[in-house]
Order: sequence, then structure tokens, then C-alpha cells
Amino acid sequence: MSLPDLPDTTRPIFRAHVVPDRASAERAVANEICELVARKPHAVLGLATGGTMVGVYAELVRRHQAGGLDLSRVTTFNLDEYVGVDLRAPQSFHSYITEHLLRHVNVAPGRAYLMDPEAFRADMDAACARWEEAIKEAGGLDLQLLGLGRNGHIAFNEPGASLSTRTRQVNLDIVTREDAAASFGGFAHTPRAAVTMGVATILAARRLRVLAFGAHKSPILRRVLGEPIGSDVPGTFLRGHDDLEFWLDAAAANGLGDLLPPE
Repeated sequence: MSLPDLPDTTRPIFRAHVVPDRASAERAVANEICELVARKPHAVLGLATGGTMVGVYAELVRRHQAGGLDLSRVTTFNLDEYVGVDLRAPQSFHSYITEHLLRHVNVAPGRAYLMDPEAFRADMDAACARWEEAIKEAGGLDLQLLGLGRNGHIAFNEPGASLSTRTRQVNLDIVTREDAAASFGGFAHTPRAAVTMGVATILAARRLRVLAFGAHKSPILRRVLGEPIGSDVPGTFLRGHDDLEFWLDAAAANGLGDLLPPE
């Protein structure tokens, strides 16, 4: 998908599904992934991490173990990774995706792309360019899973990120570090930087599926869906995509009726 210089805001460009509980959304998104893989066994999936995605991955594991999902030809790319965190540490996204998905399914090791910022250090720019090239060589992302940060970040594209950004190292916003602090034993121990796919990298995926659950997500959803598209709230850039769907539980969607298109 080619990227416009500025997203077109004059047309309805996303769908929103409001479901009674998060389990309903998790099953629906997992079902879409299963259908995609059934039609395209060599599909390329962009994987997000964090608590929002746990149920989706649990459902994919369940379906694989029941014999209904073969991921042997699928390629996966993680969205991001902290800088300076041991990949074996439970806080790393390498550990997260391994524990919640990869160790339980049959994605071939050579097809699971996990960022290793320490390996990137020798030449960060070249390593990030190789990551972009690997996505291109795999055929591009067919479906990218996404959550939303409290400040509207997507992956670790923090406020101020531009539409044209690609995979790179970034400094983490204080809000992002505050939200992660509990996992690291306090703010002082929280990473200050990460490697992340860029906004343009994300928008190049053929499908974007955004999950948000709980009343605490309503304020940022109102900004993402209602504010002008721009770098102040990077999540607004998603509204320029041709195949964007939000999956929200009733708590997250509360009060957003004026911003949600009819299903």
C-alpha cells in the first residue's frame, strides 16, 4: 500500500466493533488470523505485545493445539523491543512473544523475527534498514496487530513521530515509562529507549487491527478517533489506512458513540 503525503480524512476509513467483553474481540481477531492463514499459508503477521494481546495469542495457541491452525509457513515480525533489557528477562518483548505464542505453536524459528537492540548497536541504522528489507522480502505485512498507549503511541512511535518514520531507535516518552514502571520495579529502572517499527512501516501493512479494552482506554480513543490527524497523537495516523478495524469492549467504547461509524 502506498502512503499518502497527508491522510485523506474525507471518507469513512475504519470500522469499529463494540463487543460485550474482551474475550469476544479476542476470539474474533484470532478467527480472522486463522482464516487469513488458511487462505494464505505463507501469511506475514505483525505481532504486538502487552496485556491487550494475551487473549488473542492464547486463542491462537488453543486452535493450533486442537489441530486447526498450521503456522509452519507463516512469518512473524515483532513490533518493537526495549533497549538495554536482557532478552531473557520477563519484561522483554522477546520473552513475551516466546512465552505467550511461539513456544506453543509451529512457527519455524527462521520465520520469527524478534528485535535484538544489542545486536543492532554496531550499526543501528543499517540494522533497522535490514529489518525493513526483511519485511519487504517476506512479501510485506498482511496483518498488523496494535494496541494504543495512554499518550496515543502506536508501537513506540511516541508523540512527535512523523508519518514517514521507519524502523529506528527512539527515546521513550515519560508517560510510556510511567506506565511500564511497575514491570521494572520502579520508574528509575525503566528503559529510556527502544527500537520500534515506524508509522510508515505500520501503515504499509495490508490490514490493521487495533484492540482496546477497559474504561481507561476511552480517553485516548476519543483523541485517536476525534482529533486532527497528526504527530501530536500518533494513533490518529491509523485513520489514513484503507483496512483499519478497532475492536473495543463496552467499557472502552463508552461515550464514543459520536465518533464510531455504524457497523
